[in-house]
Amino acid sequence: MQQCPGKYLVRQFTAQEVVDAIAVRGHLEGMAARLVAEHGIPRALQNDLQAVLDEGDRLLADDPLTLESYAAYARMNDRFHGLILQACGNRALQRAVVLNDKLPFAPASAMLPMQGTVAMDRDWMLYAHRQHHMLFDALKRGEGARAQALAVEHTQVAQMNMRLALERRSESERVMPLMKLVVG
Repeated sequence: MQQCPGKYLVRQFTAQEVVDAIAVRGHLEGMAARLVAEHGIPRALQNDLQAVLDEGDRLLADDPLTLESYAAYARMNDRFHGLILQACGNRALQRAVVLNDKLPFAPASAMLPMQGTVAMDRDWMLYAHRQHHMLFDALKRGEGARAQALAVEHTQVAQMNMRLALERRSESERVMPLMKLVVG
C-alpha cells in the first residue's frame, strides 16, 4: 500500500508477476540448497530437518486434513524452507529471499492448496512433502546439483496451485481474500 494524503492505494499484481516471484523463490532456494549440500549438512541441521519432516508426515496423515493440521503444516513448511535458507550462510541470498517474499504469494507456504480437505489438494500436499524428503536426502548426500534442481522443481507445485486458484477464482477469493489483488 502507498499512502497518499488521507488515502491508501492498494497495489494490484498481475498473475505473471506472481508466477515470476514464485519462480525467483525457486531459484534462490535452489541456490541455498546447493550451498548447504556442498558445504556439508551439520548434524544439528539434519536433526532439525528430520524433526520437521516427521511433523509434516504426522500432519498429513489426517484424512481429510483438519483446519488445524492444515495451518500447522503451513508453519512446518515455512520452518523447513527457513532452516535451509538460514544454513546456506549467504547473507545476500537470504536478503534476496526476504525481499522476494514481500510480494503476495511468493513465500514458501503462500500457495499451499486452497482447501486442504479437497482430495486433489491433499494429494498435491503429499507430493510436495515427498519432495521435501527427496531434498533432505540430496542435502545429506552432498548432492548440490540435485538439491538445487529439486528446490526449483518444488516451486512447480506453487505454480500449479496459483493456476488452479485463478481458475477457481471465486472459490479461492472466499478462502484467500488476497487473491483479489491478482488481476488478469
